[in-house]
Amino acid sequence: MKKVYYLLLLLIVTIASSQEIALLKYNGGGDWYANPTSLPNLIKFSNQNNNTRIKPKPGLVEPSSPDLFSYPFIHMTGHGNVVFSDSDIINLRNYMTSGGFLHIDDNYGMDEYIRKEIKKIFPNIPLVEIPSTHAIFQKPYSFPTGIPKIHEHDGKRPQAFGIFIENRLVMLYTFETDLGDGWEDVEVHNDPTEVRLKALKMGANILNYIFIN
Repeated sequence: MKKVYYLLLLLIVTIASSQEIALLKYNGGGDWYANPTSLPNLIKFSNQNNNTRIKPKPGLVEPSSPDLFSYPFIHMTGHGNVVFSDSDIINLRNYMTSGGFLHIDDNYGMDEYIRKEIKKIFPNIPLVEIPSTHAIFQKPYSFPTGIPKIHEHDGKRPQAFGIFIENRLVMLYTFETDLGDGWEDVEVHNDPTEVRLKALKMGANILNYIFIN
């Protein structure tokens, strides 16, 4: 029992001491590699404006890899199918219960698949909508109505869902917003400046919640 406790403590210390983020490379056929310029742009914006010191180049990690525990923040995106193996599920659960944070950004098309996989990771913890009063929407930038809408596809309202463990948000699932598209290089989507800035500010709030809050 003591060995397990000390192992978990070591994982928590490892996660907390790192200033790195990574993209999750998952199986199932979905395009995990979508939005290749989004994370570098978000890191640059956060480091320049919000006193974070995150390494400029994000890592790449698979769900079952022990390297997962080197990153306090893991980002996941895509348009299609997602399949987590049993080892993926165990490792992701251990990662989040040990202090890690997973952000899943539906790039439109992932929702019907990812919800089933989230349920496998946390079968006894509900995925709930995060209220607009939560800290993640408050600082350093205020989003009084919650998650912003970045790209319009089908007229549905944007929503942010989460998994909470002992009142700590360990998984953020952003739906019908497409934050990652808003983080991409300007010429990729030709978003108006105010839309792109809104996406970057919301992303900075997420990083603030992990690295500074």
